[in-house]
Amino acid sequence: MIKVLICDDHLIVRQGIKQMLADTGDIVVAGEAENGPEAILRVREASSANAVGSDAQGIDVILMDIAMPHRDGLDVLRQLKAEFPKLPVLMLSTYPDKQYAVRSLKLGAAGYLNKSADSEQMSAAIRKVAAGGLFITPTVAEHMATALGAGVGAARAADAPMHERLSHREYQVFRLLAVGRSVGEIAEQLVLSSNTVSTYRARILEKTGARNDVELALYAVRQDLMPV
Repeated sequence: MIKVLICDDHLIVRQGIKQMLADTGDIVVAGEAENGPEAILRVREASSANAVGSDAQGIDVILMDIAMPHRDGLDVLRQLKAEFPKLPVLMLSTYPDKQYAVRSLKLGAAGYLNKSADSEQMSAAIRKVAAGGLFITPTVAEHMATALGAGVGAARAADAPMHERLSHREYQVFRLLAVGRSVGEIAEQLVLSSNTVSTYRARILEKTGARNDVELALYAVRQDLMPV
């Protein structure tokens, strides 16, 4: 049996995934977490209780939502890969593939799946990453090829979309600014000081060429970076 930990802050989503996997016969939900810190705790508990050599005995795959309170899924992914490098993490998102797929894979995710996926695609993705494979949809593969192409040579890198030049933390702040969050709200969610967030905001405006948060939001819409 493939044992899965579901990490998503919405109960209805966790219940939906459990229902989708209920009839697979070879996949069982071994636990749930409603935020990143809880997910890390669950994995550590499983590892401590079953320390026999693998990364986290009792959990074979983590399904990790990207947009969560306290710490977003990419931050949690980075910590999990540092502590449990062999444990496959399959990222889930409502955001368009072009926004987070390549970033997730660069940080060590075993795959990226949109929440609009049906039960067959989700179960296939879980089986593949549990077996040590990488789950990539044709759309994500295309984005990866584009990203790799943009990184070959200074001229091509200069042609990359402006948001792709943002660091991971800058991208987090950019996404939250684009959906209307204030500096104070972002500071609270990312556990940063308001001054630090303001510094990131200034860098983002400079790198994207936007003059204010409204233009950032318009840029995100034009680039199809808003959640669907």
